Amino acid sequence: MSAYHVIAIPEALANEVRETLKAPRYGHPAHVERANGYGPCRLCLQKFREGEEDRILFTYDPFADLDKYPSPGPVFIHRDACPTYDGEGFPTELRDLPLTLEAYGPDRWIMARERVADGDVDAAIERLLAREEVGYIHVRNTQAGCYI
Repeated sequence: MSAYHVIAIPEALANEVRETLKAPRYGHPAHVERANGYGPCRLCLQKFREGEEDRILFTYDPFADLDKYPSPGPVFIHRDACPTYDGEGFPTELRDLPLTLEAYGPDRWIMARERVADGDVDAAIERLLAREEVGYIHVRNTQAGCYI
């Protein structure tokens, strides 16, 4: 298997959103609600406990400062502090989600896209990273379309 590292949103960014309740870069109000869906949290990369945890919804551009073309979208984080995902392999708790992997090459161009429906995300990651032109993979929820 190709070596890869999973990167969550920056902890400082999550803390800023928790403190200001505003979307970074955009200043839109962030929305706090009791979790009525699984999420997941983009910092700890764990699903929300529906009906038990509060979450914050805000606009986030994962490509900010990396590319001129903006790609904002809605994301959730826990309202209360949570640990940043450590990057060791693909998060176990997210393997059963409907996932779409987008493989990017030079100039943030999508080189390939693969849907993972059977939970075998490692095989899909391996196939995409084996392509010479692929530099990184961005993960989306296939059903909701949002960034993970």
